[in-house]
Amino acid sequence: MADTLHVTDLVDQHCHGVLRTELGLGTFEARLATAGGPPAPGTTLFDTQTGFAVRRWCAPLLGLDPHCPPAGYLARRRELGVVETGRRLLRATGVSTYLVGTGLPGDLTGPAEIAAAAGADAREIVRLESLAEQIADTSGTVESFVANLAEAVHTAAASAAAFTSDTAAHHGPEPDPGPPGPGQVRGAAGRWLAGRDAARRAARTGAGGPRTPGAAPDDPVLLRHLLWAAVACGRPLQLQLRSTDPRRLAGFAAATAGLGSDLMLLNSYPYHRHAAQLAHAHPHVYADAGAAPARTGARAAAVLAEILELAPFGKVLFSSGAQGLPELHVVGARQFREALGRVLGGWVADGAWSRTDATRVAAMIASGNARRVYGLG
Repeated sequence: MADTLHVTDLVDQHCHGVLRTELGLGTFEARLATAGGPPAPGTTLFDTQTGFAVRRWCAPLLGLDPHCPPAGYLARRRELGVVETGRRLLRATGVSTYLVGTGLPGDLTGPAEIAAAAGADAREIVRLESLAEQIADTSGTVESFVANLAEAVHTAAASAAAFTSDTAAHHGPEPDPGPPGPGQVRGAAGRWLAGRDAARRAARTGAGGPRTPGAAPDDPVLLRHLLWAAVACGRPLQLQLRSTDPRRLAGFAAATAGLGSDLMLLNSYPYHRHAAQLAHAHPHVYADAGAAPARTGARAAAVLAEILELAPFGKVLFSSGAQGLPELHVVGARQFREALGRVLGGWVADGAWSRTDATRVAAMIASGNARRVYGLG
């Protein structure tokens, strides 16, 4: 039923840049499974849902047969070069606007480079943890750090499409979801800055230690302060859930209701049903529906249908969550289109939906909801 409903335009509400360097087999495979470890001896990460999807959807874009062997695929990739490979793949996604998260480590392209390679528009999503690290590097005291951080968040809000946090949700805003007091913030900032200084001294002396110099903030109070600083600006706030149960965010969702900042729950699989429930319960909470199909491959339609069982259709948005490989942008877009076409097309075929309604809802989820929430015009 996938060909019964066709989505033409996509807005990728959360993705990252692609690597500027040529990749060998090991590096490429590691990027296929960004949240996992290396393959077991004698196996390959191409034998995953993502690996199969790359060979299915990306190989023809590079002039190869679908499902070609991994060695042939990587050889063709090297033959074309990283720039031409990225251009061919990104221009085949059908994404008209990329919202690109910045601040992650690695030699990743930024929004302007993504836009140029893809022939599309791009806006920046500011990572709160990276912003805090930048301010910490230029602030001499706790008081100046707190003041400079507030100014930096406010300044970033003027041009950013949204803010994002990839660690705050893991610590969870519970048990106290409200904003911390000034004394709590100064105390948390002081502990974090002191830890950074100690790690740097240890690195200079060769003593080493578990903490990486310049590490992102990990104090729960400081993380909660970052979230509330973003909420105060009124821009959408994306929360990376991944391994975090979204039910931990119920109190934060209730506390931020009516304050003018929408919450986007990203990468919620396998907690996608709970994320959809939060979107149903709170007018300002939205559920991501793109990254789950990208990760679940042939099961993508079933996962997407579960999200649509609970979340209002005006609260569901697409994202690829792609990072590092342009292939992941392609896989995210293709798997989402296929899943959406199968789910909504199947309901039309069963007589449960009219084709007009299915087409309208598909356009909402693919791009319309994102354009409305992020003010993309």
